[in-house]
Amino acid sequence: MKRAAQVLLLVLTGLGLLHTALFTDLYLRYVKEGLRPLLIISGVLLLLLGLAHAMLDRGPAKTEDHDHGHADADGHGHDHGHDHSTAPRIAWLLFLPALSLLFYAPPALGAYTASHAGSETVKKQKGFAALPATSPLPMTLTDFTTRVQQDKELAIKGRSVEMTGFATPVRGGGWDLTRIIFTCCAADAQTVKVRMYGTPAPPANTWLAVTGTWHTQGSLGTRTAAAALDVHATRNIAQPVNAFTDDLPLTPS
Repeated sequence: MKRAAQVLLLVLTGLGLLHTALFTDLYLRYVKEGLRPLLIISGVLLLLLGLAHAMLDRGPAKTEDHDHGHADADGHGHDHGHDHSTAPRIAWLLFLPALSLLFYAPPALGAYTASHAGSETVKKQKGFAALPATSPLPMTLTDFTTRVQQDKELAIKGRSVEMTGFATPVRGGGWDLTRIIFTCCAADAQTVKVRMYGTPAPPANTWLAVTGTWHTQGSLGTRTAAAALDVHATRNIAQPVNAFTDDLPLTPS
């Protein structure tokens, strides 16, 4: 890879980061919203670095001493036998992610990732506030699982709840309502799932709002209780803006 190509790679990567973070919501597929300023700063720095290298390359020609190597004691010039201005050929592959940021963003994590991951272990909670009388009651998958397995007051018993997520088919039959959660970025993603009963599996990655009641399996209020729902109704929804959290969904802007 020649020096000009290296400069072009820096510029394209910087432009790709700025395009993704400033003009689209695509960055939310890979990092949490709070990291957006860092993406913008990184894009600006890469762009400036590329432009600075381009300006330096257009500066005065290098001295003859550097062009032809160092003179030895007898006055004969020699070089090192290789060119430091080039990089290995495999470095050309770096253009693929740079161009993808501009023209074709990689797909978000989804059912394939979730099907190969276990469900997140819910943290122990000491006490629970009273549930609102709303019916169906909007809940996150994590809140539902925590209530089912830890609430000794059994407040979830018989309550109609509504949860949102995407469908993940289960090998052997059935499906899970799923959310993938970023702590920082896609590299540290965790998965939370609730098994669905009483309705055929939708196509993988279909986003749904599901209404139902706890599926009786195990002892409610203990770790033996299944994080599962008897489905009464489903409706398709658009993927929410905060798709990689386990919060109540925000509609796309």
